[in-house]
Amino acid sequence: MLPASGQGLRPTSDRLRETLFDVLTAGNPLALEGTAWIDLYAGTGAVGIEAISRGSGVVHFVDAAPKAFDLIRRNLRSLGVNAGFKVLDMDVGQALRTLQQRSVMADFVFLDPPYELTQEYTKTLAALSASSLLKPQGIVIAEHINKFDPGDAFEPLRRYRKLEQGDSALSFYRKAQGS
Repeated sequence: MLPASGQGLRPTSDRLRETLFDVLTAGNPLALEGTAWIDLYAGTGAVGIEAISRGSGVVHFVDAAPKAFDLIRRNLRSLGVNAGFKVLDMDVGQALRTLQQRSVMADFVFLDPPYELTQEYTKTLAALSASSLLKPQGIVIAEHINKFDPGDAFEPLRRYRKLEQGDSALSFYRKAQGS
């Protein structure tokens, strides 16, 4: 994968990405087969590309930064990935509306805005909670700095797990039962 250095991007570390996928597959290497993903604030596309490599059916990469958009496309091309993805060059709010209009439903939504943009977590988690983008058992994963808490609940989304690793953390959300 092409590096993000000099691009103003902070890709998810290899170690944190490995932890994320270990948690999601929980010993079942086929757990992600055919799943649908939305990779918000995709940056280099590393998380979505990892999902593709593990058998996802489709990944929707979303990033409005021109450098990120180009880097995602170059990374996909350099790895020989020619299908199973869509790249949306737009801000997250617009992308969520567009995906909803297209009746996209995701098993997993990963969001990783720049750590300093803490309001993006609240805005995005609230928008996801109010949307029809998540399948009934869908999971939202937010990567954030471990000193920041994006919140426990965005009804009906509720955090059910938080993992800390180094300076980063992953918060896992799903819809409350009966929602």
